[in-house]
Amino acid sequence: MTSDGASRLETATFAGGCFWCIEEVFRQIPGVVGVVSGYTGGTTTNPTYREVCSGRTGHAEAVQIRFDPALVSYERLLEVFWDAHDPTQLNRQGNDVGTQYRSAIFMHSEVQRAAAERSREAVGRRFDRPIVTVIEPAGPFYPAEAEHQEYYRRNRDQPYCRFVIRPKLKKLGLSE
Repeated sequence: MTSDGASRLETATFAGGCFWCIEEVFRQIPGVVGVVSGYTGGTTTNPTYREVCSGRTGHAEAVQIRFDPALVSYERLLEVFWDAHDPTQLNRQGNDVGTQYRSAIFMHSEVQRAAAERSREAVGRRFDRPIVTVIEPAGPFYPAEAEHQEYYRRNRDQPYCRFVIRPKLKKLGLSE
């Protein structure tokens, strides 16, 4: 808590395949106060969705999360991240293929780096294949276009939402 009684928010940034999928997962976690879909980890300034989908920008589709550490720990967010995607798939999640769908943790501090490394090591014991998730310093984050924000909430009946996102939410015990 700060001196005025307000909690200090922190930032976490994760890439785990299509941002539409993991955005809704993190929106439902108590203590998360905001989730923005966007692009990070590449070289193009202010990339567009079309540019990122080309695979030539170096960016990953990612979510940037604002959370209250008094209500949810970074370690808990890491647990959700691991459960929300398959960290053994290199540059893909299901039918979404390309470096823009890679698994990555973009850490905002050395504390986050250490927690991410411990978490990756621990979760690695749950899988038969190696974890391919990279951990790297957070760089510029570019919010995606408006039509990509809160995509699931606005497009629940769209086939991708029905057949990819909804089963993921159900598997994680979240609201569909």
